[in-house]
Amino acid sequence: MPIFEYKCGKCGHKTEFLEKADSGQKHTCEKCGSDDMKKLFSTFSAGSGSKSSGSDSCPTGTCPLN
Repeated sequence: MPIFEYKCGKCGHKTEFLEKADSGQKHTCEKCGSDDMKKLFSTFSAGSGSKSSGSDSCPTGTCPLN
């Protein structure tokens, strides 16, 4: 299951939830208790322990492959 990031519309607190992409599940802010949680758009992350190919030597992503 993917992890989705949400932001509270009332207090601005951000949090992540593990859920199915099409679940339609409602979430409550763990900080203020509001149910005004908005799903945020995010980019793919390889994770903190992984490195994407060429990211260290080619920060622009337009460098030729080795």
